[in-house]
This record gives sequence, structure tokens and C-alpha cells, in this order.
Amino acid sequence: MGMQRKPTSFDIAQLAGVSQPTVSRALRGEAGVNPATRLRIESIAKQLNYRVDKAASNLRTRHSQTLALLFFEDPTSDDSLINPFFHSMLGSIIRTCAEHNHDLLISFQQLSSDWHTDYEDARKADGLILLGYGDFELYRARLKALRDAGTHFVRWGSVLAEGAGLTIGCDNRGGGAEATRHLLGLGRTRIAFLGTASSHYPEFYERYRGHAEALAGAGLAVDPALQIDAITTEESGAAAAQALLDSGADFDAILAASDLIAIGAMRVLQAAGKRIPEDVSVIGFDDIPAASSANPPLTTVMQDARLAGRTLVETLIGRIREKPVGPALLPTKLIVRKSCGA
Repeated sequence: MGMQRKPTSFDIAQLAGVSQPTVSRALRGEAGVNPATRLRIESIAKQLNYRVDKAASNLRTRHSQTLALLFFEDPTSDDSLINPFFHSMLGSIIRTCAEHNHDLLISFQQLSSDWHTDYEDARKADGLILLGYGDFELYRARLKALRDAGTHFVRWGSVLAEGAGLTIGCDNRGGGAEATRHLLGLGRTRIAFLGTASSHYPEFYERYRGHAEALAGAGLAVDPALQIDAITTEESGAAAAQALLDSGADFDAILAASDLIAIGAMRVLQAAGKRIPEDVSVIGFDDIPAASSANPPLTTVMQDARLAGRTLVETLIGRIREKPVGPALLPTKLIVRKSCGA
């Protein structure tokens, strides 16, 4: 297959016995190409030392073959300002982009209302992946601006939140219910919930609703004194646990709306002489890397970061290509460790 001139996609098409558009689709990683045909085309392209001219391809398709991943700045104990759960998702997002022959831009969300001008209209990226949002009631207006501008975007968050746009999220309600049922099965009946349960934090609110439904299913009433507001930081979890202790409320377990809240709460409980899990069982939510190394190791509701990253990328590419895509609710799984005493 030696050639004196630079090979073209037409050469590959002739050798593979397919059309030139099929070659282009196969080498761009688009769906709809027979897997055996794709492998044959890729093999011939490799033998010819053929490289896709991205600039020319992008001019033809008016696509940059680039996605932008934008983090919301979260308060963290280090300088990253990125929620640890989103760190866990990053590798899957990068791998999936590579599989679909897309580049990835990574940055923080700008607080302007014209993200589409900064990225899609300027052809820096064909679409946006949004991770994190802070107070959702304030964030909702920014999502509306993106929708009104026709921006292609997908976000991780509450699938049930009104006005959220195309969203991928986990079964927060089911996860909260499963965690509470597990604690009830251990004989715990005074279960505190640490996390802001309102429309400002819809994912936490869904976890709380699942918790309340599991209590009701066991014939137990929800005690408002056992719900303490907290956001996703260790400091907030510590403050919530201290407020719970100071209130004098009777409790024998804690369901925290995130692992960071749970880890901060455990630190305060132990400083107050509470034994975990003998006196208080603790369950978190997320399964960030720090959960398994906590003392004691933290039982938690796992969100599948690998599946989440892949689904975000493939959903966004589908939207860009005008395919029928919609929101997705991903399953959760309870990971049992020593902090609940099981």
C-alpha cells in the first residue's frame, strides 16, 4: 500500500470498498458505521499513515469537535475549588471524549450570562458540560439564558428540578431511602439528616424525601429537630453535627447528604466522646475516595462516577448531532463499611 503522495480519504474509501462519507464518519467516531467496516477503515488508515485534517473537517461540518467542561467553584479544603465527586468523574469524561474523537476544554464557569458567546458562538466548543451549581434558585436564571440562546449543554444534578435543562443525575430519592432502610434494619430509629433540604439544593432535598419515605414506611414520623442544614463541605458537616449535639435532640444515627458532610460530622461526634458506630451509625452519599479512608471507613451511597461521565459526554454529543436524547436517572448502590456498624 505504499504511496508517493499524501493519502486521502478517497484512497481509503477505494481500498475499503466503501464511500468517502463513510470513511469520514468512521474516522470521526460517529455512530451508524458498521463495527467491522470501522475497523477495516481504521486499519487501512493506519497502514497509509493517514491523519484526519481536523481543521478542514471542522470547516465542513461547522463543528469544532471540542467540548467544554465547566466546573462551578465549590468551597474546598484545598486550592482546587472542585467537588471531590467531580474529580472522580473527570477521568471518565476525558476517556469518553477521546473515544468519540473530541477534544476537551476544562475551565470554571464564568459568572456572566453569555457562556454561549464565550464558547459555542466563538466555536471554541460545540457544547458545554456543567458540573456544580451552588444555590439552584440563583443558578436557574443562568440555565434559562443558555436555553434561550440555543446553547448545547448538559449538566449533572437533579433530573427532577424544574427548569434545569438537559440533566443527568443519580436516583437521589432511591439512594436516600435505601440508606435509611439500612439504618432501620440495624435497629436505629432516631436518624438525623444533615443537609439543606429545600429547592435551593434539589439533590439534597430528594435524598431527604427518600429518607422521610423510608421512615414513613417503617411507621415512624419525621422529627423536624433531626434535620440540620448543611452544604457540601467538611466544615459545614462539623457545624451541623455540633448544632445537633447542642440541641440536645436524641439521635442514634446520621444520614448525611454528602460524604464531606459525614466526614466533618464524624470528627465532631468523636471529639464529643460519641463512639462510631456503637453510639451513632453514620452514612454518607457520593463514595468519594476519602470515604474509604475515613476513620472509621464510611458507609455511603455510591454514585457511579464512571457511568456518569460517559453518559454526560454521549448525551451532549447526541444533542449536538440533533439525535433524540433526554435526561437520565442513574442507579445508586449502598456501599457498607464500618461507620454504620453492619
